[in-house]
Amino acid sequence: MLTLLDFLTAQSRIKPYLHPTLLEPSVTLGAGVYFKLENTNLTHAFKIRGALNAILAQADIARERGIIAASAGNHAVGVAYAAQLADATATLVMPRQTPQRKVEGARRLGATIVLYGDIYDEAEIHARELEQREGTLFVSPYNDPYVIAGQGTISLELLETIPSISRILVPTSGGGLLAGVATAAKLINPAIEVIGVQSVATPAMYNAFYGTDHSQLDTIADGLAGKIEEGSITVPLCRQYTDRIVLVEEQAIHESIRWVFRQHGWAIEGAAAVGVAALLTGQIEPQAGTVVIISGGNIDVEKFLHVMAE
Repeated sequence: MLTLLDFLTAQSRIKPYLHPTLLEPSVTLGAGVYFKLENTNLTHAFKIRGALNAILAQADIARERGIIAASAGNHAVGVAYAAQLADATATLVMPRQTPQRKVEGARRLGATIVLYGDIYDEAEIHARELEQREGTLFVSPYNDPYVIAGQGTISLELLETIPSISRILVPTSGGGLLAGVATAAKLINPAIEVIGVQSVATPAMYNAFYGTDHSQLDTIADGLAGKIEEGSITVPLCRQYTDRIVLVEEQAIHESIRWVFRQHGWAIEGAAAVGVAALLTGQIEPQAGTVVIISGGNIDVEKFLHVMAE
């Protein structure tokens, strides 16, 4: 299990390469409600935190063996950037339907891109096969203690800026972000409420948390799609440190993308909009001391314009 020292070490390791992301009040949602804008990160998504921590912590192995990762997009860009810093080669397996903005972002950073499968799960299986065949270092987007510790540095930044935070809303897929944010926050202040938010179409962690069996469907929140690897360390961490998980409807995500752009001027991806959707639909009541993590802004132009025109 992770300790506070793991998160502090991660923060120290990645700090030379990343500035703290913006914390912006959302007055329209209520006094004391804030957005943690991970879309203002270097790669416009939170994933760079975990990728940097994992690869810099294992830089010698990464240089010797090379890196392989599976990704729905943002993790790939973070791994490509971290591999470049570590002077290591990186091969990134991504579903064929991955947004081009994310594919090209990773390719520009020097990574080898393999487009495989129609969904994330197929890409991950293929990446694991390549790992076994070639002996490369696999960096999971969620099932990795270094990655989780890197994502948890968000909580350290939040509590350094506003120690009175009482609730954090976290977009959730395989649980790397939720496990990191929840564990770090609760280790510092157990009274903080941490709520995971998923799309109805991408309920993997919700199913694991509550023992349900909802199906996966198509979604604009492509960053939240995919099943959870069997035995993932994120599941027990989320069960221990997360208070609850809620699901939001697909149309509410579309509306939240439009709402954030109109009210705040940010073009965000579907995965980043789920926390806002939970507040706008009343599934979670806005209250002072609430922080919504806006996890990324890498949405394709065509998809964004389509949502705005609906």
